[in-house]
Amino acid sequence: MKLTITGFSNSGKTTVFNALTGLNLPVTTYPTVITPELEPQIGMVKVPDVRIERLTAVFDPKKTTYATVEYVDYAGITKGDVSHNAKVFNLLKDADAVVHVVRAFEDESIIHPMGSVDTVRDVKSFEAELILGDLELVEKRLQKIEEQAKKGKKQDEADKHLLLKCKKALEEEVSLRNLEFNEEEKRLMLPYQFLSTMPEIIALNIGERDINSDKIKNFQNEIEAYFKSAGQSSVPPVLSLCGKIEMEIAQLPPEEAKVFLEDLGIAEPAMNMLCRISYAALGLISFFTVGKDEVRAWTIKKGTSAQQAAGKIHSDIERGFIRAEVVSYEDYVSSGEDMVKAKEKGLFRLEGKTYPVRDGDIINFKFNV
Repeated sequence: MKLTITGFSNSGKTTVFNALTGLNLPVTTYPTVITPELEPQIGMVKVPDVRIERLTAVFDPKKTTYATVEYVDYAGITKGDVSHNAKVFNLLKDADAVVHVVRAFEDESIIHPMGSVDTVRDVKSFEAELILGDLELVEKRLQKIEEQAKKGKKQDEADKHLLLKCKKALEEEVSLRNLEFNEEEKRLMLPYQFLSTMPEIIALNIGERDINSDKIKNFQNEIEAYFKSAGQSSVPPVLSLCGKIEMEIAQLPPEEAKVFLEDLGIAEPAMNMLCRISYAALGLISFFTVGKDEVRAWTIKKGTSAQQAAGKIHSDIERGFIRAEVVSYEDYVSSGEDMVKAKEKGLFRLEGKTYPVRDGDIINFKFNV
């Protein structure tokens, strides 16, 4: 899973990136200028999962492999700067989802690019920039279609019809998330990687004094109300975190971090929250393979069949799939963490190719190549 962290300049993107990854990149109080030398910063994070920790304790494997999230940090976007934003948007298109950092903290030493802290205005402005980015792409593509048509080259009318449909909505400042598309249109849309259709998670970067305050809850409610008023069928998840504090916590040993969180009344680290919310937003689940050599978590889309899940491990297992021996994590634990007892209780199942794998399934694949 790859998540790109973005937002307007001075919203605290790099601070949040450090908080999520445990890295310690320099944090500036001025907008980043995109130069040829500027490279995206990447951080890999293990997805916290108490189930894999418990399975590791039971099987004592040579190796434990967690699911991972890749976070990417780059320059922020700038209101109305099409050229600058296009470079940021090109990076966004490679992500599975966008983490939009919205400034909700007050700090006179850090200038807000729009003059004041206003979370709903910033969310609206960000959505408007995504729409402008998509509109520019659509217009360029339609222009190319017209040029090719004049040269006598046959054009795909379905593709043109789709682009005109998108253009009409975008010119009316309507996000493409708010349109309905049939399966053929969805297929045609894939190569375009439209920005306003990407899964989005909003991270409110709050000040320390606002942790667990009603003020932040009001911000969240106002943002959710904006998306509903804009006609969006599904409102992006909105979470709040104090990037500055979370960044400090991320640098601490686990036990010290736990005490620090408790003192501040923070239920769990931002990294844990965001991983969980990201999985839900993208419709992802985890299944496990266990043994003395390795205990491992595998990430798949909800509804993935057993045969397709086998292919995550190796194409040969998918090709030679015979059956899947499955027990849910909960049933395994209720059987005293004993596979034999789970079988005796009838909790161990043999499933075929089309079985939809469930979150927390422990699976042993049988195959023959």
